[in-house]
Amino acid sequence: MGGCATKENKENKPADGADGKAAAMVDAATIEKLEAGFSKLQASDSKSLLKKYLTREVFDALKNKKTSFGSTLLDCIQSGIENLDSGVGIYAPDAESYTVFADLFDPIIEDYHNGFKKTDKHPPKNWGDVETLGNLDPAGEFIVSTRVRCGRSMEGYPFNPCLTEAQYKEMEDKVSSTLSGLEGELKGTFYPLTGMSKETQQQLIDDHFLFKEGDRFLQAANACRFWPTGRGIYHNENKTFLVWCNEEDHLRIISMQMGGDLKQVYKRLVTAVNDIEKRIPFSHNDRLGFLTFCPTNLGTTVRASVHIKLPKLAADKAKLEEVASKYHLQVRGTRGEHTEAEGGVYDISNKRRMGLTEYDAVKEMYDGIAELIKIEKSL
Repeated sequence: MGGCATKENKENKPADGADGKAAAMVDAATIEKLEAGFSKLQASDSKSLLKKYLTREVFDALKNKKTSFGSTLLDCIQSGIENLDSGVGIYAPDAESYTVFADLFDPIIEDYHNGFKKTDKHPPKNWGDVETLGNLDPAGEFIVSTRVRCGRSMEGYPFNPCLTEAQYKEMEDKVSSTLSGLEGELKGTFYPLTGMSKETQQQLIDDHFLFKEGDRFLQAANACRFWPTGRGIYHNENKTFLVWCNEEDHLRIISMQMGGDLKQVYKRLVTAVNDIEKRIPFSHNDRLGFLTFCPTNLGTTVRASVHIKLPKLAADKAKLEEVASKYHLQVRGTRGEHTEAEGGVYDISNKRRMGLTEYDAVKEMYDGIAELIKIEKSL
């Protein structure tokens, strides 16, 4: 479906006019798919942000546009059309899409990121003072594990749907050689998915490290081509630091450990990101912050989360949701989005990633979880 122009055929395209529209005519087959998809979405009872903001007017304004990578509106919305139960329903096939299809992305970004308007600017990166965070659950009564992750895109490459097989391989080489330079606690091994032995695969699954070939939302967004080429996983010896290469984003950098010591987890992540950044340039936008495939991850891209047991609060799900939303927290099932809580364990994370600093995003999670634990103890 859809389809960015690959590197090869992109070179032969006549240059776009100054307004980007002159040569960017979208072919009839794509327009036909777009019209059919738009009708399907409008007729559905989808609750997605895509349906909310893709009005006929916006649709008509964008349906003939293309980015220089050849991405069309169809590439952005195909996952949301196929999966009518999506919460958001839109992805950016390349960094330019955020500008070319701004009439659709901007209102969705504003809605998801608590009023981050198209006139707003995401603040510069600031990890803050790591020492001001602490252990949220020193007695180990509530928090099973703590994790902080961020996404990064490598400069000069489009996102998954537009990557060629050669680019996937090139990126994997860059990532694995960069990570092999990490030292101290971060020192570890890179495991390419291509040619991975069954034993290694099983071990990584048992450790909950291995990502599976894209879920249906990513599949429909065309983000799983040439699988498993260019995909890989790095982890340190203690299994507290991980990097995913070319799953949803080019890089997912993850720090985690059992228990509630957020300070230690966050500190490890900050050290790692700063180190990797010295060697690999990342895609960054003055207004939107760090650029990612899914607009929900823009800005800081930081998601700080705990797996936490709150049996009393959980008995009153409405109360749990109420406290969570007050602190801009998102409550998910144990295995992430679209899952149930197993054994009363919830995955709770910061929801806001834009319009605030990295430190503030983590601090929101810290304060919110501290409050949830306080309420749980009082019940």
